[in-house]
Amino acid sequence: MGEMTSWPVVGLAFGAALGFAGAFGGFGAFVIVLVLGVVGFLAGRALTGELDLGELLGRRRRP
Repeated sequence: MGEMTSWPVVGLAFGAALGFAGAFGGFGAFVIVLVLGVVGFLAGRALTGELDLGELLGRRRRP
């Protein structure tokens, strides 16, 4: 099956989750959902090979 992601729909879902967290859980819940969403996004990019964690963390290979 071809990989096709509709990023506007993903953004809408994440925005709705942040909105519900902010409305019902307060600012603390909003921040927790935001941070966990960013961590999940970075983990997904790393697993698909689109993100080099060594480069992100400042580790460089020596020749």
